[in-house]
Amino acid sequence: MLINSLTDNLNVKIPDLSVLLPIMGTIGLILIVLEGSLDLTIDSSKKKLIANSITSSIVLLLVFVTLITLVLVYIYHFSLRQSLINSIPLGIISSAVAIPSASGLIKTDKEFVIYESSISDIFGILAFDFIIANTTSIGKGLVGFAFEILATIILSVVFSSALAYILHKINHHVKYIIITTAIILVYSLAKLAHLPSLLVVLIFGLVMNNNHLFRNKFSSKVIDFQSFDSELISFKHITGELTFIIRSFFFIMFGFYTNIFDVLDIDSLIFASLVTVSIFILRAIFFKTVIKTPLNPLLFFAPRGLITILLFMNIPEDLLLPSMNKGLITQIIFLTILMMTFGNVFLGKVGINLDKNLPKES
Repeated sequence: MLINSLTDNLNVKIPDLSVLLPIMGTIGLILIVLEGSLDLTIDSSKKKLIANSITSSIVLLLVFVTLITLVLVYIYHFSLRQSLINSIPLGIISSAVAIPSASGLIKTDKEFVIYESSISDIFGILAFDFIIANTTSIGKGLVGFAFEILATIILSVVFSSALAYILHKINHHVKYIIITTAIILVYSLAKLAHLPSLLVVLIFGLVMNNNHLFRNKFSSKVIDFQSFDSELISFKHITGELTFIIRSFFFIMFGFYTNIFDVLDIDSLIFASLVTVSIFILRAIFFKTVIKTPLNPLLFFAPRGLITILLFMNIPEDLLLPSMNKGLITQIIFLTILMMTFGNVFLGKVGINLDKNLPKES
């Protein structure tokens, strides 16, 4: 927003690059979920953590969307479909913001944030696409939707195994970009086939980082897993660098094309504040009563961000609510990120005090 103001005052002409926003946002989303899934390890000792994080992401999204939809339908008298489509983006936790922000947390909390935000992204996108595309009865739509998810999981495992093998066998010095490009290509093809495309990315990352589950006498003859693990480390580094670049440029461009007067609108700020308060109240109640986990620090890790922006940009004009604009979305993003920042800083201070009292073995 500052760059926009400076270029206007200095009469600097910049070409219209707003058409690149959806493209960069989609690539960023793919890389963010890939980066997060490459850090996830599946084993029996994490059953409770995985169950709690998945339950949290899905239940909180459903409850929030239901609450906002009821307000829009019964108080503002919008249609059910229109209300659902506009509510879903506000209920999704942004993995683009949450995952890198959780880097300083203890391992279990960090993994909870990765699982919760990634599943929130995926489930939210699936629900959004389902509401947008479904023109028949909900029952028929859900049956077809379940079949698509099952087919995607099977195809994703096959695709991931093939890509992992290719990554291991390519001897050329340029191979990580080739693999990343192939992932984006398969994501696009799945999107064109109306399949839950982000699920492909998540499963690929999980297969890559949990290759120990596929180790047996046959696979060990085909793949040198020790060498594969070292290549996987390099692939993670490249993915992290690419994710940072794309994410940074996306938010710079989004800020550049956001009107600062919309962000400062008082009426929008009141609604944004109510939405933010409801997010954290529902989250606190859920954590204390359902999964019974401490509020600090996970209560604060519910930021909205890239995925919220992307989905709003994909709402058809005839279904977009009049009050939903870039200013309101930016306000909600700012408020939720400020809450997360507060929690992160507060927890950091607590964490330092706790570390002093821990025995060396810990």
